[in-house]
Amino acid sequence: MPGGGNGAGGVPADRGSDRERHLDRQDALVVFTPSGKRGRFPVGTPVLKIARKLGVDIDSVCGGRGLCGRCQIEVGSGHFAKHGISSGQDSVSEWNQVEARYASKKVIKPGRRLSCQTRIEGDVVIDVPPDSQVHKQVVRKRAEVRDIELDPAIRLHYVEVEEPDMHNPTGDLERLYLALEKQWGITGLTSDLKVLQGLQHSLREGGWKVTVAIHRDQVLTGVWPGFRDKAYGLAVDVGSTTIAAHLCELRSGEVIASSGVMNPQIRFGEDLMSRVSYVMMNPSGDAEMTDAVRQGINALTAQVCAEAGIDPVDIVNATFVGNPIMHHLLLGIDPTELGGAPFALALNSGLTLWGVDLGLQFAPTARVYILPCIAGHVGADTAGVILSETPHLNDEITLVVDVGTNAEIVLGNRERLLACSSPTGPAFEGAQISGGQRAAPGAIERVRIDPETLEPRFRVIGCDLWSDEPGFAEATKSSGVTGICGSGIIEVLAELFLASVIRSDGTIDGGRAARNQRVFADGRTFSYLLYESADPHDPRIVITQNDVRAIQLAKAALYAGIRLLMDRLDIEHVDRIQLAGAFGSHIDVKYAMVLGMIPDCLLENVHSAGNAAGTGARIALLNQRARDNIEDVVRRVEKIETAVEPKFQAHFVEAMALPHKTAPFARLAEAVTLPAASESDADSDRDTGRREGRRERRRRRAGAGPGAENAV
Repeated sequence: MPGGGNGAGGVPADRGSDRERHLDRQDALVVFTPSGKRGRFPVGTPVLKIARKLGVDIDSVCGGRGLCGRCQIEVGSGHFAKHGISSGQDSVSEWNQVEARYASKKVIKPGRRLSCQTRIEGDVVIDVPPDSQVHKQVVRKRAEVRDIELDPAIRLHYVEVEEPDMHNPTGDLERLYLALEKQWGITGLTSDLKVLQGLQHSLREGGWKVTVAIHRDQVLTGVWPGFRDKAYGLAVDVGSTTIAAHLCELRSGEVIASSGVMNPQIRFGEDLMSRVSYVMMNPSGDAEMTDAVRQGINALTAQVCAEAGIDPVDIVNATFVGNPIMHHLLLGIDPTELGGAPFALALNSGLTLWGVDLGLQFAPTARVYILPCIAGHVGADTAGVILSETPHLNDEITLVVDVGTNAEIVLGNRERLLACSSPTGPAFEGAQISGGQRAAPGAIERVRIDPETLEPRFRVIGCDLWSDEPGFAEATKSSGVTGICGSGIIEVLAELFLASVIRSDGTIDGGRAARNQRVFADGRTFSYLLYESADPHDPRIVITQNDVRAIQLAKAALYAGIRLLMDRLDIEHVDRIQLAGAFGSHIDVKYAMVLGMIPDCLLENVHSAGNAAGTGARIALLNQRARDNIEDVVRRVEKIETAVEPKFQAHFVEAMALPHKTAPFARLAEAVTLPAASESDADSDRDTGRREGRRERRRRRAGAGPGAENAV
């Protein structure tokens, strides 16, 4: 019979605070990012050993013998309010001879340690960089196919300039302006010192024949010798978890390369509020995170340029979207004011800047446009979603939800458009889930459970076979089955609910253990064993009661935010639902509705919008009028602040049930057979509602917003 043991040598911290309080004083709390996995272990335990016990993905070819140098980590420095940890170099052992040897060979990057040689000396936050992970995260933010009317903000013009004359002492710049007026009819231009500093060299090298770049028919932003017919731009979506970039040829609009990376800021906190808290608790914390995100963007720029075979200095224009905190940190603005009411933005208008002023490694004279924010927790990424999905141009009521660590919600039509946010936290992305992980090869992403036998079958990222099909074990031999990502968590919980293993109040029904031993007692609650390998060293993937609660809290906050907007429009149903973002793009919309993440709607009218924020950034890159249009639309959007809405609490409590306590979900019931609620469900719903209601009120009084896991 499956058991609920944790193994020797450490206690996973998510097993309950009661157990933590009774642990020996010599046990230190270790938190890994970006996975979010944590546990208490004896002082002196090697970090690599701890990582293996918690199922944290760290590369180590030599098995921890100090021979390969691949198991590099970074020790978090500062106070991490979310975890209640002050972490620094004194939290781990000092350098030893093995690390010194690798450092002398420049194998260890600056600021890193070898996890096999580093031992814990106290509570510590450990970041595992992407290049130290065996299973690299799959950043699922591709460029969506979209017809875009081409009218880029940067245009190239080839001109022949009159040479200087002793009898006509006119400056080179003025003669260039005159040539542009005569040959292209362009007047009233201005220029910047950055352009002037290279102007004379370019004119003479080109024999007075040059190609110039002009930004929005107003500013001269580049001069190159001779003829040039290609200019490149970059559309960037700066998410709290991932950064995605699309490199485009501006004249044709073609996307010539796309890629994504983990946001390096994640080591400072998984969710937005924990990053604001880091800034508040650590002097220069905002500067650290600004530097981290800019370095991440520059690394991503180099990556897409290498893929396309161009140099980053060929990029002459870029557009950026991101939530308000990412927006402020990119600009080098302290986001502290966004950490509590009234959640004041430094600015909410669009912004055009020189890329070099943001430390971005584009052309020295590249122009950067940052889309406008809408409200304190509704950012430029939502503006990008509106630009992409155009709910303001439709007659039907459209709900657009960008699901991430901070869900941003837009509802309305051409007559009226409303927006709000709900801080759902990182549970939807696999964090705070016992077997959770971010999307990477080996992660379970699809789940089906037989309602009669309760036996599961699943698919993992990187393999098209289901686990019960011949060849699955061989096909997944290299990656293994390593955990469960966001889309898999949604599906397994929905399938367990449809199979009546999970009741409508979210509790796991221990009575189902009589049917299948995969349902087993786990302390005072029950859990469900999804996967157990024959190899005892492989991770055991279990769905616990705490996992179910984490998703309930996240989905209730999301639904409550949506319901508030529906109340404002005085509607009971929506006509169309668009799920945006990397997570929204990969969940099955049926299962999202089964859990009650979104309101009832005809399933054929619920669609994935893909990376809509990134698509909006690309539209703004390739069509300058779209920049003016979205600024006008944003000014007309009605902003709803969920933190001060009195009805939020009641909506939140009712949305804790699966799919909902009172909403009938009649359209869903036509497509899916929903389990009937039992008397025990009703009793438990009342208890759960009161309990979660008290928790939510405490969060709201703390000023972090509804549903926030980490009040600032």
